[in-house]
Parts: sequence; structure tokens; C-alpha cells
Amino acid sequence: MAFRTYFIDFIHSLSEAEARKVFYVIDMLKTQERVNTKFVKYLRDEIYELRAEHGGNIFRVFFIFDAGNVVLLFNGFKKKTQKTPEKEINKAIQLKKEYYAGKE
Repeated sequence: MAFRTYFIDFIHSLSEAEARKVFYVIDMLKTQERVNTKFVKYLRDEIYELRAEHGGNIFRVFFIFDAGNVVLLFNGFKKKTQKTPEKEINKAIQLKKEYYAGKE
């Protein structure tokens, strides 16, 4: 499940091969009980980072679990630095709050 159009917009910005790799990691997340930290990392505030790599490029998508379901939230981005940018994490936290506020 995707929240608003953030994830869809991100996927449309990728090449077909890059998008396929992101969906491959998403499928692993859905089907495997445990996923290697190479592909998924807990950040903070219930925000997880899905990690995909293709052609030397690194892609990240933030997500949460809501009642056991994966919610692909938003702000996927092409990673250019060693550390996940703080502004991207803060954006994910804000969007998580909006997601839960919209459920009430």
C-alpha cells in the first residue's frame, strides 16, 4: 500500500531496471519473515528504510508497518551520500504523522 502519490512519483522517476530492483526488494519484504539488513534498516520513530541498488546507484524508500501491513510511505530518493540525509528522515516522520492523522 502506498500513501498518497509519493512512492508512485518516485518509481516513475526511475528507469525500468531500477524500478524492477526496488520492487524486488519490496517483494522480499512481503514474502520473507526476516530480511537481511542489506535491504531493510530500522531508522527511528517506527520508520524503516528499504534499500535497493542497481547499476552503482543506491535507492531508498521509507516505510512503516501498520497492523502488520507494509505501508510504502513516500520520499524515495537516490542516495548520494554515505549517511541518509536528516531532512529525508524528518520528511518521512512528518508524512507518517499525516498518514495516521488521516486514519482517524
